[in-house]
Amino acid sequence: MRHRRPEPGPPGLPPGTAGKLREALREDRWTHDATTRALFPGRLDVRAQVIAQAPGVLSGVQVAEMIARIGGLRATARLVDGARVHRGSVVLELRGDLRRILSVERTLLNFLMHLSGVATATERAVRAARMVRPGFRVRATRKTLPGLRDLEKAAVVHGGGEPHRRDLSDAVLIKGNHLAVVPVAEAVRRGRRRVDGRPLQVEVHSLAQARAALGAGARSLLIDNLSPRAAHRLIRSIRRFPAGATADLEVSGGIDGTNVAAYARSGADAASLGSLTHSAPALPFHLVVVPPRGSR
Repeated sequence: MRHRRPEPGPPGLPPGTAGKLREALREDRWTHDATTRALFPGRLDVRAQVIAQAPGVLSGVQVAEMIARIGGLRATARLVDGARVHRGSVVLELRGDLRRILSVERTLLNFLMHLSGVATATERAVRAARMVRPGFRVRATRKTLPGLRDLEKAAVVHGGGEPHRRDLSDAVLIKGNHLAVVPVAEAVRRGRRRVDGRPLQVEVHSLAQARAALGAGARSLLIDNLSPRAAHRLIRSIRRFPAGATADLEVSGGIDGTNVAAYARSGADAASLGSLTHSAPALPFHLVVVPPRGSR
């Protein structure tokens, strides 16, 4: 069976985005809007603006433009992904048939609000951590919404973070459930034989695990599910070893914007935060139609 190649999007959007956006519109049955069909039986050309209702960082502008164009509208971005917005900032202008604008409105805003929420949460976490330790890296995880992984990872980058692993093929990450079956040192040796130039990282919870992983050749450790104080003690001990002094040490587990600064003080190089994608509050936007002259 031949599989259709994902439809390419504009620069900056991952392949297949257009298909996902069309599916989202179909889910909302945008071509069967009972209200607009009842109120506006004929075409009515208008202008509309998408306006920010709170300060934050933008992501999803290109997505919103694509949704508008799929809907047969002219879209003009006034700001770009990664830009800061304030309450009242005009992000996007739409022109075209009022019926089409209102039919795509909710889908367009849903993407923009969610992705901008991810970017805003990331920016706040990055800022909080780097006030304590400049250069500290804030990374996303694979705790993404199904179907939105690439867009959410891009939103993290717009907020100043790092996407980290995109998927299971990107790196060898030896975690607790692997180590429940294979000892740390042996797991590292097996991973290094098959790594093929990809990064290798080992999840550790104790100094004994860290020593075993470093001794087997690991150079990146993921210190998982420790408090900031416990992580600091473990990192200080790891740094005393020659291999540990230069290893990349990352902390994870229960980290969000409220405590990332404490983890930055632990001496780690980076933190991975699932909360950036699975718990980011939406950044609010609304769409305002500019009434045509003589409509009242």
